[in-house]
Amino acid sequence: MIKQSINLTEPNDAWLSAKVESKEYSSKADVVNDLIRRFREREQENEVVRARLIAAERSGFTPLSKAEILSEIKDALRADGDL
Repeated sequence: MIKQSINLTEPNDAWLSAKVESKEYSSKADVVNDLIRRFREREQENEVVRARLIAAERSGFTPLSKAEILSEIKDALRADGDL
């Protein structure tokens, strides 16, 4: 594991300390690593959405109605377990 040294503002240091004191994390490094991991996951999700939007723009118009589009989106979310 690579060791890094960073400077934190007092409020950020207090927030990190509170996370450790609450026993939610075992160290400040664990908190920071979790935050970075979550951010990287969100970045990947954003890239997927961006790629889908670009593909949708390139595919042109749809013959589906607003209600049909909404229904397809809800069905997809249910299938993914998001609804």
